[in-house]
Amino acid sequence: MTQMLRADAQDNRDRILTTARTLFSERGLDVGMREVARRAEVGPATLYRRFPTKQALIDEAFDIELAACRTIVEEGCADPDPWHGFTTVIERLTALNVRNHGFVDAFLSVGPGAAVFAQHRRELLGMLGGLAARAKRRGRLRPDFTIDDLVLVLLAGRGLASVSAPSRDAAARRFATLAVDALRAERDATP
Repeated sequence: MTQMLRADAQDNRDRILTTARTLFSERGLDVGMREVARRAEVGPATLYRRFPTKQALIDEAFDIELAACRTIVEEGCADPDPWHGFTTVIERLTALNVRNHGFVDAFLSVGPGAAVFAQHRRELLGMLGGLAARAKRRGRLRPDFTIDDLVLVLLAGRGLASVSAPSRDAAARRFATLAVDALRAERDATP
């Protein structure tokens, strides 16, 4: 059962999460807890009372992105055309990830503290593996594709965070187009 917080405590918690989301999005997961507290204008004790570990803060800060990521994968897998579903997943995940540098780091992190992300990653990559197998059977996805190739695309897309903010969406679209073309079984087809 979730405990109801006083209004000021809820305000502090919301400010901490908003600040953490912004900092992690802009700079990745190397942001320290004290900096989050300072920027949220709360004391470190307040931060640690609500989020006893950095991993607890990361888990909650990215719950929206995890839900969005899951929706993208589920909708792609539900597409009756597996190639279209697969390419849509790449395009939408690239667009999501280019806006949030820290989410890709968190999603791909390993270790005992990252259990929430590890479970989501296993489930979503399993779903995408099934979608990829369907696209291969239809002759649309290159036959040597493995799910690690998709992880590689996501990792490579992290570099787009260095592109200026006004150009980021266009760069993400172009990157996704190139990635899809590289994964296409028919090399002579246009993207």
